[in-house]
Amino acid sequence: MIPGAEYTGWWVGLSLSFLAVVILVVVVAIILTLAARIADNAHAATAALPVVRDQTDALQDVARVNESAISILRSTRAARKALTGS
Repeated sequence: MIPGAEYTGWWVGLSLSFLAVVILVVVVAIILTLAARIADNAHAATAALPVVRDQTDALQDVARVNESAISILRSTRAARKALTGS
């Protein structure tokens, strides 16, 4: 019998366990790196929201402008009809 042969299984188990821990640490590091990137992007998006809100506030007035344009168009058609008689 070879001296220390009874411990071969332990060394294989310890080596595999060490490899599993290393792989787990690498996976967790990758996840944390991606989470940090997502957090940075979320902060940038949050900072940009007031600018976007200011730029799109005018869109709420589009319906009112359309109503005014339709009213003006109807008035000009009525005026033209009254002036030309047709």
